[in-house]
Amino acid sequence: MPGYAPPAADERTALIAYLAHQRRALRVTAYGLTDEQARMAASASELSIGGLIKHAARCEGFWVDLILQRQRGPQRKADESDADEFQLAPDESLAEALAAYAEAAERTDAVIAGIPDLGQAVPVPRGLPWFPAEVKEWSVRWVLLHLIEETARHGGHADVIRESIDGATLYPLLAAAEAWPDPWFQPWEPASPSVGRQQTPID
Repeated sequence: MPGYAPPAADERTALIAYLAHQRRALRVTAYGLTDEQARMAASASELSIGGLIKHAARCEGFWVDLILQRQRGPQRKADESDADEFQLAPDESLAEALAAYAEAAERTDAVIAGIPDLGQAVPVPRGLPWFPAEVKEWSVRWVLLHLIEETARHGGHADVIRESIDGATLYPLLAAAEAWPDPWFQPWEPASPSVGRQQTPID
């Protein structure tokens, strides 16, 4: 992934490209992590990289269901807490979270590709305090912009968490994950070869 989203000749291509770019930046924060590291709340918050990726997948699913008018209720189940939403459960792996995120992204892209007008109305769920009561509908365009915003915000969270775990930052991680030839960035390497053999790739 280059450091910037690719040029785009039209609005739809630009929105999808920017969303894909932010997804990739979030995913690469998990590069080389073990399941144990992916569960670590290494910063001042309780967020973890694995949990953020899990949440990002659920978030895309929720908004695509709204576009398709298949869901009007909360994003999470009634008995779920923040810990359930933003953390990997003991029986969940980083590889599974990454696979679920890839599947959610593929579904989003397929649904958007099938919508001819980005101005198509998307009903605002009723009765949820974080949604504006005075707004009856958004557009598909708005949803895409929101997904870019949401993914970028959580990518920033993940950047801080990853640097707190082992000092790794975005461009060295990208250089390692994608075998960049550019000498400006020293590719990230695990501190211990024995740890490296346990790590999960992002693709």
